[in-house]
Amino acid sequence: MFTRLRETCNVGLMGAKIIDGKAIAAGIRGEIARTVSKLTLEGTRPGLGVVLVGQNPASISYVNSKENDCDEVGIYSHDIRLPANTSESELLHIIDNLNHNPRIHGILVQLPLPKDMNEARIIAAILPEKDVDGFHPANLGRLLLNLDCFIPCTPYGIVKILEIENIPIEGAEIVLVGRSRIVGAPLANLLFRKGYGGNATLTVCHSYTRNIEKVLSRGDIIIVATGNPGLIKGNMIRNGTVVIDVGINRVEDSSRRKGYKLVGDVDFDSVKQVAKAITPVPGGVGPVTRAMLLWNTAVAAQRFHTDRKEV
Repeated sequence: MFTRLRETCNVGLMGAKIIDGKAIAAGIRGEIARTVSKLTLEGTRPGLGVVLVGQNPASISYVNSKENDCDEVGIYSHDIRLPANTSESELLHIIDNLNHNPRIHGILVQLPLPKDMNEARIIAAILPEKDVDGFHPANLGRLLLNLDCFIPCTPYGIVKILEIENIPIEGAEIVLVGRSRIVGAPLANLLFRKGYGGNATLTVCHSYTRNIEKVLSRGDIIIVATGNPGLIKGNMIRNGTVVIDVGINRVEDSSRRKGYKLVGDVDFDSVKQVAKAITPVPGGVGPVTRAMLLWNTAVAAQRFHTDRKEV
Protein backbone atom coordinates (compact mmCIF):
# COMPACT_ATOMS: atom_id res chain seq x y z
CA MET A 1 0.00 0.00 0.00
CA PHE A 2 2.70 2.48 0.97
CA THR A 3 4.63 1.82 -2.27
CA ARG A 4 1.54 2.77 -4.21
CA LEU A 5 1.14 5.92 -2.16
CA ARG A 6 4.64 7.04 -3.02
CA GLU A 7 3.65 6.98 -6.68
CA THR A 8 0.78 9.43 -6.09
CA CYS A 9 3.09 12.34 -5.28
CA ASN A 10 3.39 15.21 -7.70
CA VAL A 11 6.67 16.54 -9.03
CA GLY A 12 7.04 20.31 -9.26
CA LEU A 13 8.20 22.07 -12.40
CA MET A 14 11.66 22.63 -10.95
CA GLY A 15 12.01 19.06 -9.69
CA ALA A 16 10.69 19.39 -6.13
CA LYS A 17 8.38 16.56 -5.19
CA ILE A 18 5.13 17.93 -3.76
CA ILE A 19 4.21 15.43 -1.07
CA ASP A 20 0.49 14.65 -1.19
CA GLY A 21 -0.60 14.43 2.44
CA LYS A 22 -4.20 13.76 1.45
CA ALA A 23 -3.21 10.63 -0.47
CA ILE A 24 -0.98 9.44 2.37
CA ALA A 25 -3.77 10.00 4.89
CA ALA A 26 -6.27 8.14 2.70
CA GLY A 27 -3.98 5.11 2.64
CA ILE A 28 -3.55 5.20 6.41
CA ARG A 29 -7.32 5.49 6.90
CA GLY A 30 -7.80 2.45 4.67
CA GLU A 31 -5.51 0.45 6.92
CA ILE A 32 -7.31 1.74 10.02
CA ALA A 33 -10.70 0.85 8.53
CA ARG A 34 -9.64 -2.77 8.13
CA THR A 35 -8.50 -2.91 11.76
CA VAL A 36 -11.71 -1.24 12.96
CA SER A 37 -13.84 -3.67 10.96
CA LYS A 38 -12.06 -6.65 12.49
CA LEU A 39 -12.37 -5.30 16.03
CA THR A 40 -16.04 -4.46 15.51
CA LEU A 41 -16.80 -7.98 14.28
CA GLU A 42 -15.10 -9.30 17.42
CA GLY A 43 -17.29 -7.13 19.66
CA THR A 44 -15.23 -3.97 20.22
CA ARG A 45 -16.07 -0.99 18.04
CA PRO A 46 -13.40 1.69 18.61
CA GLY A 47 -14.83 4.89 20.06
CA LEU A 48 -13.44 8.43 20.20
CA GLY A 49 -14.76 11.11 22.54
CA VAL A 50 -14.08 14.67 21.38
CA VAL A 51 -14.68 17.68 23.62
CA LEU A 52 -14.82 21.17 22.12
CA VAL A 53 -15.16 24.25 24.33
CA GLY A 54 -16.13 27.52 22.68
CA GLN A 55 -16.64 28.70 19.12
CA ASN A 56 -13.12 28.96 17.71
CA PRO A 57 -13.72 28.65 13.93
CA ALA A 58 -10.51 26.71 13.28
CA SER A 59 -11.30 24.30 16.13
CA ILE A 60 -14.86 23.79 14.89
CA SER A 61 -13.60 23.03 11.39
CA TYR A 62 -11.01 20.61 12.75
CA VAL A 63 -13.53 18.77 14.94
CA ASN A 64 -15.96 18.51 12.02
CA SER A 65 -13.21 16.98 9.88
CA LYS A 66 -12.35 14.49 12.62
CA GLU A 67 -16.01 13.47 12.86
CA ASN A 68 -16.08 12.81 9.11
CA ASP A 69 -12.83 10.84 9.36
CA CYS A 70 -14.33 8.66 12.10
CA ASP A 71 -17.41 7.96 9.98
CA GLU A 72 -15.21 6.94 7.07
CA VAL A 73 -13.22 4.33 9.00
CA GLY A 74 -16.08 3.09 11.22
CA ILE A 75 -14.97 4.58 14.54
CA TYR A 76 -17.80 5.59 16.87
CA SER A 77 -17.52 9.36 17.41
CA HIS A 78 -19.01 10.98 20.50
CA ASP A 79 -18.72 14.77 20.19
CA ILE A 80 -19.42 17.05 23.13
CA ARG A 81 -19.62 20.74 22.28
CA LEU A 82 -19.65 23.17 25.17
CA PRO A 83 -20.10 26.95 25.44
CA ALA A 84 -17.05 29.11 26.09
CA ASN A 85 -18.28 29.93 29.61
CA THR A 86 -18.14 26.27 30.68
CA SER A 87 -16.38 26.01 34.04
CA GLU A 88 -13.24 23.97 34.54
CA SER A 89 -15.01 21.77 37.08
CA GLU A 90 -17.76 21.00 34.55
CA LEU A 91 -15.17 20.04 31.94
CA LEU A 92 -13.32 17.83 34.42
CA HIS A 93 -16.61 16.08 35.24
CA ILE A 94 -17.23 15.40 31.54
CA ILE A 95 -13.71 13.98 31.14
CA ASP A 96 -14.27 11.74 34.15
CA ASN A 97 -17.45 10.39 32.56
CA LEU A 98 -15.57 9.66 29.33
CA ASN A 99 -12.79 7.97 31.31
CA HIS A 100 -15.35 5.55 32.73
CA ASN A 101 -17.33 5.04 29.51
CA PRO A 102 -16.46 1.57 28.11
CA ARG A 103 -17.56 2.62 24.60
CA ILE A 104 -14.91 5.34 24.53
CA HIS A 105 -11.33 4.18 23.96
CA GLY A 106 -9.79 7.53 23.08
CA ILE A 107 -10.40 11.05 24.39
CA LEU A 108 -9.46 14.30 22.67
CA VAL A 109 -9.94 17.69 24.28
CA GLN A 110 -9.62 20.18 21.44
CA LEU A 111 -7.01 22.87 22.05
CA PRO A 112 -6.76 25.74 22.65
CA LEU A 113 -9.03 25.94 25.67
CA PRO A 114 -10.45 29.21 27.06
CA LYS A 115 -7.76 31.23 28.82
CA ASP A 116 -9.31 30.85 32.26
CA MET A 117 -8.86 27.05 32.17
CA ASN A 118 -5.76 25.24 33.37
CA GLU A 119 -4.85 23.32 30.23
CA ALA A 120 -2.26 21.14 31.95
CA ARG A 121 -4.76 20.07 34.63
CA ILE A 122 -7.38 19.27 32.00
CA ILE A 123 -5.02 17.10 29.93
CA ALA A 124 -3.74 15.33 33.04
CA ALA A 125 -7.33 14.36 33.94
CA ILE A 126 -7.55 12.09 30.88
CA LEU A 127 -6.61 8.48 31.55
CA PRO A 128 -3.19 7.86 29.92
CA GLU A 129 -4.55 4.77 28.18
CA LYS A 130 -7.25 6.95 26.55
CA ASP A 131 -4.97 9.90 25.79
CA VAL A 132 -4.85 9.36 22.03
CA ASP A 133 -3.60 12.92 21.46
CA GLY A 134 -0.45 11.94 23.35
CA PHE A 135 -0.14 14.95 25.66
CA HIS A 136 -0.71 13.38 29.08
CA PRO A 137 2.44 13.75 31.22
CA ALA A 138 2.66 9.96 31.44
CA ASN A 139 2.74 9.56 27.66
CA LEU A 140 5.20 12.43 27.15
CA GLY A 141 7.43 10.97 29.87
CA ARG A 142 7.33 7.52 28.30
CA LEU A 143 8.21 9.07 24.94
CA LEU A 144 11.24 10.73 26.54
CA LEU A 145 12.26 7.41 28.12
CA ASN A 146 11.76 5.55 24.82
CA LEU A 147 8.95 3.42 26.24
CA ASP A 148 5.71 2.36 24.58
CA CYS A 149 3.26 5.28 24.54
CA PHE A 150 0.79 7.24 22.47
CA ILE A 151 2.87 9.54 20.27
CA PRO A 152 1.39 13.03 19.75
CA CYS A 153 -0.41 13.07 16.42
CA THR A 154 1.50 15.76 14.53
CA PRO A 155 4.98 14.39 15.34
CA TYR A 156 3.69 10.89 14.58
CA GLY A 157 2.25 12.13 11.29
CA ILE A 158 5.54 13.75 10.27
CA VAL A 159 7.44 10.52 10.90
CA LYS A 160 4.79 8.59 8.94
CA ILE A 161 5.15 10.96 5.99
CA LEU A 162 8.92 10.45 5.93
CA GLU A 163 8.49 6.69 6.32
CA ILE A 164 5.96 6.39 3.50
CA GLU A 165 8.00 8.67 1.25
CA ASN A 166 11.02 6.44 1.90
CA ILE A 167 13.02 9.38 3.30
CA PRO A 168 15.45 7.97 5.90
CA ILE A 169 15.43 9.49 9.39
CA GLU A 170 18.16 7.29 10.83
CA GLY A 171 21.49 9.08 10.53
CA ALA A 172 19.97 12.09 8.75
CA GLU A 173 20.87 15.67 9.67
CA ILE A 174 17.50 17.10 10.70
CA VAL A 175 16.98 20.76 11.53
CA LEU A 176 13.79 21.39 13.51
CA VAL A 177 12.65 25.01 13.61
CA GLY A 178 10.32 25.50 16.58
CA ARG A 179 10.14 24.02 20.07
CA SER A 180 6.45 24.24 21.02
CA ARG A 181 5.06 21.69 23.45
CA ILE A 182 2.50 20.63 20.82
CA VAL A 183 4.92 19.88 17.98
CA GLY A 184 8.56 20.86 18.44
CA ALA A 185 9.35 19.43 21.87
CA PRO A 186 7.71 15.99 21.43
CA LEU A 187 8.97 15.73 17.85
CA ALA A 188 12.53 16.39 19.01
CA ASN A 189 12.23 13.58 21.56
CA LEU A 190 10.88 11.26 18.88
CA LEU A 191 13.57 12.05 16.31
CA PHE A 192 16.59 11.55 18.52
CA ARG A 193 15.43 8.53 20.51
CA LYS A 194 16.53 5.01 19.71
CA GLY A 195 14.05 3.02 17.68
CA TYR A 196 11.05 3.91 15.50
CA GLY A 197 11.15 7.46 14.16
CA GLY A 198 14.50 8.19 15.75
CA ASN A 199 18.28 7.96 15.49
CA ALA A 200 18.53 11.29 13.68
CA THR A 201 21.28 13.84 14.20
CA LEU A 202 19.08 16.68 15.40
CA THR A 203 19.45 20.45 15.72
CA VAL A 204 16.60 22.50 17.20
CA CYS A 205 16.30 26.18 16.25
CA HIS A 206 14.21 28.78 18.06
CA SER A 207 13.87 32.54 18.47
CA TYR A 208 17.29 32.78 20.15
CA THR A 209 19.16 30.83 17.47
CA ARG A 210 21.95 32.82 15.83
CA ASN A 211 22.83 32.55 12.13
CA ILE A 212 19.85 30.32 11.39
CA GLU A 213 20.73 30.23 7.68
CA LYS A 214 24.04 28.57 8.55
CA VAL A 215 22.24 26.00 10.69
CA LEU A 216 19.62 25.33 8.02
CA SER A 217 22.31 24.70 5.42
CA ARG A 218 23.29 21.52 7.29
CA GLY A 219 19.86 19.95 7.07
CA ASP A 220 19.06 16.91 4.98
CA ILE A 221 15.54 17.38 6.34
CA ILE A 222 14.12 20.67 7.62
CA ILE A 223 10.93 20.65 9.69
CA VAL A 224 9.31 24.01 10.39
CA ALA A 225 6.67 24.54 13.10
CA THR A 226 6.69 28.15 14.32
CA GLY A 227 3.36 29.76 13.43
CA ASN A 228 5.15 32.46 11.41
CA PRO A 229 3.95 32.57 7.80
CA GLY A 230 6.66 32.40 5.16
CA LEU A 231 9.50 32.40 7.69
CA ILE A 232 11.80 30.08 5.73
CA LYS A 233 12.78 31.26 2.24
CA GLY A 234 14.35 29.38 -0.63
CA ASN A 235 17.67 31.22 -0.27
CA MET A 236 18.00 29.96 3.31
CA ILE A 237 18.33 26.25 2.46
CA ARG A 238 20.62 24.20 0.28
CA ASN A 239 19.62 22.32 -2.85
CA GLY A 240 18.14 18.88 -2.35
CA THR A 241 16.70 19.40 1.13
CA VAL A 242 13.46 17.73 2.21
CA VAL A 243 11.16 20.34 3.77
CA ILE A 244 8.24 19.50 6.06
CA ASP A 245 6.02 22.53 6.67
CA VAL A 246 3.89 22.09 9.79
CA GLY A 247 2.61 25.66 9.98
CA ILE A 248 -0.93 26.63 9.10
CA ASN A 249 -1.60 30.36 9.12
CA ARG A 250 -4.44 32.54 7.92
CA VAL A 251 -3.30 35.57 5.92
CA GLU A 252 -5.58 38.20 4.46
CA ASP A 253 -6.49 37.74 0.81
CA SER A 254 -9.30 39.91 -0.53
CA SER A 255 -9.49 37.81 -3.70
CA ARG A 256 -10.76 34.83 -1.69
CA ARG A 257 -14.40 34.41 -0.76
CA LYS A 258 -13.49 33.97 2.91
CA GLY A 259 -11.12 36.93 2.84
CA TYR A 260 -8.06 34.87 3.72
CA LYS A 261 -5.87 32.05 2.51
CA LEU A 262 -3.98 29.34 4.37
CA VAL A 263 -0.20 29.34 4.15
CA GLY A 264 2.58 27.54 5.95
CA ASP A 265 5.70 28.66 7.80
CA VAL A 266 7.67 28.13 4.59
CA ASP A 267 7.62 30.41 1.55
CA PHE A 268 6.39 27.62 -0.69
CA ASP A 269 7.08 29.20 -4.09
CA SER A 270 10.74 29.96 -3.40
CA VAL A 271 11.52 26.85 -1.37
CA LYS A 272 10.09 24.44 -3.94
CA GLN A 273 12.66 25.74 -6.44
CA VAL A 274 15.53 24.26 -4.42
CA ALA A 275 14.00 21.52 -2.26
CA LYS A 276 14.06 17.83 -3.13
CA ALA A 277 10.58 17.40 -1.65
CA ILE A 278 8.15 19.62 0.23
CA THR A 279 4.79 19.33 1.97
CA PRO A 280 2.22 21.93 0.86
CA VAL A 281 -0.15 23.91 3.07
CA PRO A 282 -2.93 22.95 3.08
CA GLY A 283 -2.88 19.29 2.08
CA GLY A 284 0.42 18.24 3.62
CA VAL A 285 0.94 17.46 7.31
CA GLY A 286 -2.61 18.31 8.45
CA PRO A 287 -4.50 15.37 6.90
CA VAL A 288 -1.89 12.92 8.16
CA THR A 289 -2.09 14.38 11.67
CA ARG A 290 -5.83 13.66 11.70
CA ALA A 291 -5.22 10.13 10.42
CA MET A 292 -2.80 9.43 13.27
CA LEU A 293 -5.47 10.39 15.80
CA LEU A 294 -7.63 7.62 14.32
CA TRP A 295 -4.62 5.29 14.35
CA ASN A 296 -4.03 5.91 18.06
CA THR A 297 -7.74 5.40 18.77
CA ALA A 298 -7.71 2.05 16.98
CA VAL A 299 -4.61 1.04 18.97
CA ALA A 300 -6.32 2.03 22.24
CA ALA A 301 -9.37 -0.06 21.30
CA GLN A 302 -7.15 -3.00 20.36
CA ARG A 303 -5.48 -2.88 23.79
CA PHE A 304 -8.87 -2.69 25.51
CA HIS A 305 -10.10 -5.62 23.42
CA THR A 306 -7.04 -7.72 24.26
CA ASP A 307 -7.23 -6.92 27.97
CA ARG A 308 -10.94 -7.81 28.04
CA LYS A 309 -10.28 -11.20 26.41
CA GLU A 310 -7.59 -11.96 28.97
CA VAL A 311 -9.84 -11.29 31.98
